Amino acid sequence: MRPLRRALILDCDGYETPLFSVDGRHLAVRGNAYDNSVEVFEFPSLRRVLTTTLGDPSPGYPYPQEWRDQMQAWSRHNIAFGARPGVLWIATPTGVLVEVDLEIRQAVEHDVLTGSRLSALAATATGELLVAGSEGDLVLLSVLSGSTRNCTANRDTSTTAAAAFLETTAEVPDDGDDLETHLVLTDGTRTWEADDLATTTEASSTDPTWLQLQAAINAAQVRCE
Repeated sequence: MRPLRRALILDCDGYETPLFSVDGRHLAVRGNAYDNSVEVFEFPSLRRVLTTTLGDPSPGYPYPQEWRDQMQAWSRHNIAFGARPGVLWIATPTGVLVEVDLEIRQAVEHDVLTGSRLSALAATATGELLVAGSEGDLVLLSVLSGSTRNCTANRDTSTTAAAAFLETTAEVPDDGDDLETHLVLTDGTRTWEADDLATTTEASSTDPTWLQLQAAINAAQVRCE
């Protein structure tokens, strides 16, 4: 097995394992080391369709203790895709389960364990939601078809999405020891070829952190030559 040239690049580090929706049309990433962020990307396009921070965004170092406590109240394993495509579920510290419809950009709150922090969330193979509470509760939830728009998951859709992604990229060659020189990177909004990143020397404060660092390193190398 070899890496593929087309790759998704995230802003920093500390992310959890990505989750695919049951139909393969969405990819969710929970992280990172500095914020309780949630990002969702379409697949196979890798276009970013949702980015949000759970709780207050990072105030920067040194971190106030109140913010630390709030950040740690959120579980790092609190997102899941159920049986219905296009819907992401988020468990909260207040016992509320949030249903996010990615198609129409709406969220609905469901009281699950009032007064108990939701410490974990997962989906079963058949699409039910399994919720753990901080008081030792374990709840299995079946989503009612009338609660929101109901769609039937089609496994063929995920196979088609994977095939479409493979058609847009290629394997890194056998002699591709320097992986970064072969990758075509996207953050869900823009795309960078390897040559672009090797020569860019300017970045704004609104650009991703990794891009600001790359530009600063390139600029420093130019000054030294």
